[in-house]
Amino acid sequence: MINVCNENIQYNESILVCVFYGPNSERLIKRGCAIANIMKAPLYILTIDPKPFDALDAEKLLFIEQWKDYAHSHATAQFIMKDNESRPVYKVIAEVARENNITQIILGQTAHSRWEQITKGSIINSLVREIPFVDLHIVSVARYIRDEEGNYQKGVRAYLIKDGKQYQLSFSHGKETEFEGIFFKEVDTDFDNGIFRFIRDASTLHVLVNEGIVTELTNVDMNTVLGLTDAFK
Repeated sequence: MINVCNENIQYNESILVCVFYGPNSERLIKRGCAIANIMKAPLYILTIDPKPFDALDAEKLLFIEQWKDYAHSHATAQFIMKDNESRPVYKVIAEVARENNITQIILGQTAHSRWEQITKGSIINSLVREIPFVDLHIVSVARYIRDEEGNYQKGVRAYLIKDGKQYQLSFSHGKETEFEGIFFKEVDTDFDNGIFRFIRDASTLHVLVNEGIVTELTNVDMNTVLGLTDAFK
């Protein structure tokens, strides 16, 4: 854990940003930095992984190094990693919040559809029950991608519906909806071809859509698709 906070200073507010592997993490941290600067509050950046640190792959380690750099760049920041965790995510977040007197928590929009939230509950509902004294800020999935060549239209809300071994793209929410996200349609096409961005198991994924069909939920490297090299674009 990186600790660059002055523990002798007392703060009225403390900000906790919960990040997971994916491009949305940068937006969450920037939001946290902005709130921390306005409130003159310490900033904590938390990530949780069920695997031990030594078992993480190179891509995850790259994100962790980026998050550490963000912590270094903020005058009152700490980076906290909880690895080898078998407990529910909300339990770990609540524990960290209590230990650090957190008053504001920032996290990404959950992947659950409205139907799943009704039937199974969500991490947001669990946090509200676990730590009702903390304010929650939910940052939605980004509706844009860095597309310098202009190959994709502005993102629109869309849904994936299970259809056998594949998924159908839909623009209306229903009971059968399995995933909710943002669809970026390719320009100059009459078909629904493009990229569907959504959150699954707390990670942001991008999958290919071909004529309104997603054949598999395999994450594509958007840096390669868009010809970028910055992992956070």
